[in-house]
Amino acid sequence: MKKSICLYFQVHQPNRLRLYRFFDIGKDSHYYDDFANRTILRRVAQRCYLPANELLLDLIRAHKGQFKVAFSISGSVIEQFDRYAPEVIDSFRKLAGTGCVEFLAETYYHSLASVASPSEFRRQVEKHKAAIEHYFGVTPKSFRNTELVYSDEIGSEVYDMGFKTMLTEGAKHVLGWKSPNYVYSGALAPKLKLLLRNYTLSDDIAFRFSDKNWQDWPLTGDKFLGWIKASAQNDEIVNLFMDYETFGEHQKAQSGIFDFMRYFPDVVIKDGEFEFVTPEQAGKKHKAVAQLDVPDPISWADEERDITAWLGNELQSDAFQKLYSVSEKIALIDENDQLWSDFGHLQESDHFYYMCTKFFSDGAVHKYFNPYDTPYEAFINYMNVLSDFILRVDDAISVSDVNFAAEKKAAPAKAKTETAEKKTVRKVTARKSVKKTAPEAGEKKQAARKTVKTKK
Repeated sequence: MKKSICLYFQVHQPNRLRLYRFFDIGKDSHYYDDFANRTILRRVAQRCYLPANELLLDLIRAHKGQFKVAFSISGSVIEQFDRYAPEVIDSFRKLAGTGCVEFLAETYYHSLASVASPSEFRRQVEKHKAAIEHYFGVTPKSFRNTELVYSDEIGSEVYDMGFKTMLTEGAKHVLGWKSPNYVYSGALAPKLKLLLRNYTLSDDIAFRFSDKNWQDWPLTGDKFLGWIKASAQNDEIVNLFMDYETFGEHQKAQSGIFDFMRYFPDVVIKDGEFEFVTPEQAGKKHKAVAQLDVPDPISWADEERDITAWLGNELQSDAFQKLYSVSEKIALIDENDQLWSDFGHLQESDHFYYMCTKFFSDGAVHKYFNPYDTPYEAFINYMNVLSDFILRVDDAISVSDVNFAAEKKAAPAKAKTETAEKKTVRKVTARKSVKKTAPEAGEKKQAARKTVKTKK
């Protein structure tokens, strides 16, 4: 049996917040920087999504189905595609039509709901699943949580939602001496197959590819396949998971990243030792070699491979707790699509990532993805927006309470009116019945008289 390579790409763009000042609270409830969101989405579409999708489509056709990839596309970016670049959706639909591309389920808003609210987590997964079915005509069978966040408890929830395969990070502090190049199972969900990211090989492409100071620069398809063989010499599968924006955005086209992607599949297929598989195929093909115990959440972020990139300081914790403290209140509001939409977009993990205060080993990475000058600016801006949102939620609940009280107060009067109407209807009906019966009785008497005269 051939060994496997599972190639997966994350596609996501957040809804960036506009500069929202304290004096805007209670006066202006439009939170998003539409210009920045449109400009960035269009730019990344031209640099990455459209040319990369075209390249993958060419590779799938050229290799007649032997080349396979997987995507998770957040609901947040799908909304932006629909609004600013519908041609990107069309290009993903073409990939879906090949049957060689798997689309994974995730949280609709690329959120951290899995560590905050099981009910909200499930709601977003169902919403995302429906969106993938609507836009791409396929039903997700495998799951990838936001930023590969995973724990035993989260895995159990994912399995309960019907997924058999889940992606996560091959975190060294969890694996210990074990290799990430096998399929594992969940500790609380033994039937859930876990695919672990080989972060060394994945980051060779995602972060080091264009670094001319890297001792292994330049990276070629043959060289990379050699590393894969060495890594999985006695193993079964190598999982290469990365941001899709690696191609053309993070690693510019002039770095040769598209050329690398064009020739790498050809090198692998001609060599014959490995074959490309999707996550669903990997879960069916390979047996789990052991259970993976992950009591605390892990992710693919930073050297720690935990969730401190989003919840590692007091700023992030305060904002996170205040956001999810609204969960019970907003659950009381049924018919307000805009409130629910804002609640979802405010959960996007990016907002908390911008508040990160790591300035050492991972500081450069956070700075690259951060539109704010400092984490404190990100915190203040977000909290201003959140304060206005909470006011709107409270107002909506107050209106609902007033309407409910009015309906309750009107109920007795309404009941009396209905009772009176029913009595009137009964009286009218009775009168009609009497009028109708009287002629009938007269007709019977006349008929009887005629009968008597005839007998005489």
